[in-house]
Amino acid sequence: MTTAGGRAQKRSRGQVEKLPSGALRVKVYAGVDPLSGKRHYLRETVPAGPQAEKEAEKVRIRLVNEVNERRNPRTSATVNQLMDRYLELLHVDTTTRQRYESVIRTHIRPLLGKQPLSRLDGETFDSFYKILRTCRTHCGGRRFIEHGVAGEHECTDKCRVHKCKPLSDGTIRKIHWCLSGALKDAMRWKWITVNPLDQADAPSNATPDPQPPTPDEAAAIVNEAFKDLRWGMFVWLAMTTGARRGELCALRWDRLDLDNAVIWIRSSIAQDGAKTWEKDTKTHQQRRIALNAETVGLLRAYRQHCEAEAQIVGTTIEKTGRVFSPSVDHSTWLKPSSVSQRYRRMCEKLGWDMHLHQLRHYSATELIASGVDVRTVAGRLGHGGGGATTLRVYSAWVAEADQKAAGNFTARMPQAPIVLDIEGNPRSTLEPETANPYQKIATDLRGAITAGVLRTGDRLPPVTEIAGRYHVSVGTAHRAIAALKDAGLVIASRGRPAVVANANSANGFATVTEIESRKTH
Repeated sequence: MTTAGGRAQKRSRGQVEKLPSGALRVKVYAGVDPLSGKRHYLRETVPAGPQAEKEAEKVRIRLVNEVNERRNPRTSATVNQLMDRYLELLHVDTTTRQRYESVIRTHIRPLLGKQPLSRLDGETFDSFYKILRTCRTHCGGRRFIEHGVAGEHECTDKCRVHKCKPLSDGTIRKIHWCLSGALKDAMRWKWITVNPLDQADAPSNATPDPQPPTPDEAAAIVNEAFKDLRWGMFVWLAMTTGARRGELCALRWDRLDLDNAVIWIRSSIAQDGAKTWEKDTKTHQQRRIALNAETVGLLRAYRQHCEAEAQIVGTTIEKTGRVFSPSVDHSTWLKPSSVSQRYRRMCEKLGWDMHLHQLRHYSATELIASGVDVRTVAGRLGHGGGGATTLRVYSAWVAEADQKAAGNFTARMPQAPIVLDIEGNPRSTLEPETANPYQKIATDLRGAITAGVLRTGDRLPPVTEIAGRYHVSVGTAHRAIAALKDAGLVIASRGRPAVVANANSANGFATVTEIESRKTH
């Protein structure tokens, strides 16, 4: 209450001040702020009116009781100050910290940063999540131009009127986890006595929706990937082992035990922009994964291929070199983001919108479909949670089930389009893409021989008929027959029709285009 002279009249606990507007401000001492070390007060304003003095007295008594019962917040700290302290004491790996700092900087600080902790409630957070679900830029309904170039410039097609796009459910859940962790710490530190987040409508958990490739899609992916042996082996291992992309990027040759058909997953490659580093696996577990015989054979051939490449440039592969590397000596690792981008581009070329992580889904669903128990599947994939205690201990694995997983998986995997020649070198069984008309004619005729449409001793169509069918010159048709002759598939001589020499030879490694390539070089 105030005296006639306008000075505040002190009471036994707390005081009431009259503001210039006529409202009354109640102020109660609540101890020393542990954050700033200054005196901390609870304040509340009562609007002006005939009953203002009685209402102010009720507020004063209530605040005094809160202090006596220790139900009052012990600090006047804001959300920004809480987040600073939370990040200062947070102990997580670098990747997780960067994600937390990003959502705190981008969404929590701009919208809630200046709010005192004592004023947070369920409605505050419900409104906060509503903004995030409406527009990820927190535009508030404003109309403005999103410029494609920073600084002064003449607008182009890249400068467009802003359209609201909601923040993804996954990002909203990350924001909720940050707030939940920080406010739990605030409760533990006695900064607040009630967690306001408990009063809010929390974002719903994600509904699992794995979308693995179908067997036909998997076969097409494998065929496309193996046009480049290195890339094909990466995709193949992702399919057969279910390993994460960072784990495959970190895989070293000394962690491949091909004699015992086992690989060890012990680390992962993390990335932030252009920076990459090696770290523990996501669940901080090491794990052993059994390999099937086909995968072991492909890895041996791949190793031989890599050693041959290194020998050409006069270097060798170190024992600790990376299995998948952009360098010939395998001293460096692949960037996880580059791997994901290449996989997405490959799938787009095939006409699908897919991402690399779906190969883990494929591995899991195919293993379960082949009768492998879920615990073994979780162990191969390095999943945590739901039996994590059992999965953390290697001795708890059922070795027989793991071997069954490796064996049964072979029957469900698409056939790799790679075979070994007499010298053990990997060769592709895919027909190369034909750029020239004569190569297309030769490839089609070779396909007819392979399919049994043309058998040993059968005559090929006359060159004039071939030329008319493909709308090319007779000379081009003759060139196609000559390519088949060089490949040993037909017998042709001047004045005599070409006949199939040996239909079985059409199934060999060398294709017509390869024969032509050898002649050129």
